[in-house]
Amino acid sequence: MRLLAVWLLNALALLAVAYLMPSVQIQSFGAALVAALVLGLANAVVRPILVLLTLPVTVLTLGLFLLVINGAVFLAVSRLVSGFEVAGWWAAIFAAILYSIVSWFLSALILKD
Repeated sequence: MRLLAVWLLNALALLAVAYLMPSVQIQSFGAALVAALVLGLANAVVRPILVLLTLPVTVLTLGLFLLVINGAVFLAVSRLVSGFEVAGWWAAIFAAILYSIVSWFLSALILKD
């Protein structure tokens, strides 16, 4: 049940990012649900592999390259899911940061342990 709640909160966070950033567009709530699911799977599977492969660059930039990885995953998901569009590279990086903040805020506000 908690997994479904987190999935819905992440979809709401995507809708909030689309509302706050004009460079991110989501067609419908269904597209937000699919994008949240694919983004969660990409963050669970693809992101750790990318982090491991780019570890030297991440160490050299003192962890700032992780923002680039987050943006790349966000942009890749926007290319995979129809109805979810991000305007460009920098928009994806800022949208990924905003998505993390909004998702954390919603989870802290609604989900309590």
